[in-house]
Amino acid sequence: MPDTLFNKYGGYATLTRVVEDCYAKAHESDVLAPYFDGADMRELVKRQTEFLGSLMGGPQSYSNQELRRIHRHFDITDTAFSTMMKLMRESLEHARFEDPDIEFIMDKMRRRRRYVVTPRRY
Repeated sequence: MPDTLFNKYGGYATLTRVVEDCYAKAHESDVLAPYFDGADMRELVKRQTEFLGSLMGGPQSYSNQELRRIHRHFDITDTAFSTMMKLMRESLEHARFEDPDIEFIMDKMRRRRRYVVTPRRY
């Protein structure tokens, strides 16, 4: 029996496919596509794959402070975050992750919302 979700689903090989699927959908989204204009998608897929793996018990880790530093210049809205979460869920489902595992991953991602979404100042 695998000791982590990362191992259960085949590690980075599987997660790379999940992330590539998610970003393909993001490029078609009116909400998300502008965030990726001019982005180095190869590097972005690598980083997102590592992040997803870290949530699943993989070897890489990202601190909350690092997540905030990485995302602070992108003006990420709650709508954009929620849209990306929806697309990630679809990609995990497409890759045939089990529902309890998807819920676990989505919960871990939701808990990092405040480190990714740009705080609104009024």
